[in-house]
Amino acid sequence: MSRLLLFNKPFQVMCQFTDRENRPTLADFIDVPGVYAAGRLDYDSEGLLILTDAGRWQQIISDPKHKLPKTYCVQVEGIPEQPSLDRLRGGVKLGDGRAQPSRVRAMTAPDVWERRPPIRSRKLIPTSWLELTITQGRNRQVR
Repeated sequence: MSRLLLFNKPFQVMCQFTDRENRPTLADFIDVPGVYAAGRLDYDSEGLLILTDAGRWQQIISDPKHKLPKTYCVQVEGIPEQPSLDRLRGGVKLGDGRAQPSRVRAMTAPDVWERRPPIRSRKLIPTSWLELTITQGRNRQVR
């Protein structure tokens, strides 16, 4: 029987089980042999990570050809104006070409767990939250 694990990956944890630089990895939190991440989150990102020992599930979840939607809550500096949101919806240009269109909407700040370091807070610069849904998952696309 296949296993499927849901893990809330903390900030500054590698999305793999080993790291040559001795940074925290999934192995510091998950003691289940034979499971691997289906997709990944950047070292500086946090949130839901799916792990499985079923290669077929891992491939379906992580392979871009399946275009599974992935939704992120993203904190941004300032108050985004409609033209900026429309550019995201149309697909922004990245260093290696244009990203596919995204779904994006403004949202209220989510009720999230306490984090070390805290989520960015600047007294003189307002921040906003966006719900961003992508199907492509290119490197640093959400950032």
